[in-house]
Amino acid sequence: MTAPPPSTPTPQPAQEVARKTVKAAIIGVGRMGLTHLSILGGHPFLKVTAAADGKSLITTAISKYRTDIKLYDDYKKMLQEQDLDAVLIATPPHLHAPMIDAALDRNLSIFVEKPFTLDADIARRLAQRAATQKGAFHQVGYVARFGDSYLKVKSLVDQGILGRLISFQMEFQGCTVLKKENGEGWRGDRKTGGGCLHEFGSHGVDMLLNLFGKPSRVVGSSLPSIYSLHVEDMVTSTFLYDNNLVGTIYVNWSDPSYRKPMMRVNILGENGRIQADLYGIKIYMNKDNPHYKKGWNTLTLPELTEPVPFYVRGNEFTRQLYAFAEGVRNPSAINRSSFADGADTQEVLDMIFADAGMEK
Repeated sequence: MTAPPPSTPTPQPAQEVARKTVKAAIIGVGRMGLTHLSILGGHPFLKVTAAADGKSLITTAISKYRTDIKLYDDYKKMLQEQDLDAVLIATPPHLHAPMIDAALDRNLSIFVEKPFTLDADIARRLAQRAATQKGAFHQVGYVARFGDSYLKVKSLVDQGILGRLISFQMEFQGCTVLKKENGEGWRGDRKTGGGCLHEFGSHGVDMLLNLFGKPSRVVGSSLPSIYSLHVEDMVTSTFLYDNNLVGTIYVNWSDPSYRKPMMRVNILGENGRIQADLYGIKIYMNKDNPHYKKGWNTLTLPELTEPVPFYVRGNEFTRQLYAFAEGVRNPSAINRSSFADGADTQEVLDMIFADAGMEK
């Protein structure tokens, strides 16, 4: 066979095209941005080639260790100059919307940290706009959806192992704020995405939507402050569903008895009960079934854990970014935390604020 002339590109086998390097940029290189940068440092095909942050101290520090990354203090300039396939947004939440719009203008795949936005109308608009983009993948960083225990709980609920669901309780507690806060910084201002509900509790709300869907109503919501001056430190609310399912959520980021954040879910159904946290699952069945015996069944974390290539802060952090990378390469891949999911969660967050009589 005669080889093609030099001016004609040689067709690549499908598997070689699939292995093409994906070029990504990060906007916001604070705590979460650095976590993402660390995880993706060893990724087999997604490479971070640029980053933008308005704080020169951060970009100067990165430049000493990652000379392969082009650094910017203006994300708009970066998006204009860089040849990119994807962007990861890890800034304070009030900055998300214009950055997402700018990335959608470039038809880029987008990973944005939670909460998606601070307003349900804006979230829905962005989700609808993203849905029109061809060949791109869009994911919200609700990392709890990728946890080992909770992936199993989701599977059990979807399989209908409990039969008709009756009630649930969600608890999410941690020690983020343990002293009087003066309201400085974005986490102390609700308008920039601060407060327990948006910054901490949104994970719990999102997990409930992932398991049970959106409630028709929320009632009895309360957002008290413990230490913070301008935002809530605790969240309580009751979710009501049209199918008579009812559940409660309790979130507290000012509990010193928790060294690390702990999420627990307790689900009651007509066939039994599921209790789960980060470390394992207990399943109580009213009678024997093909998978579990009558009474209590225990699934420990070692039984549930699926290894990831690189560990930073938890398997779920790597798992969500590797899922995003696969989605960038194959936009038809399963999306466990889509922009539409993020918009649904934002709607319920808004419902809780409204029910508690609080301005967002």
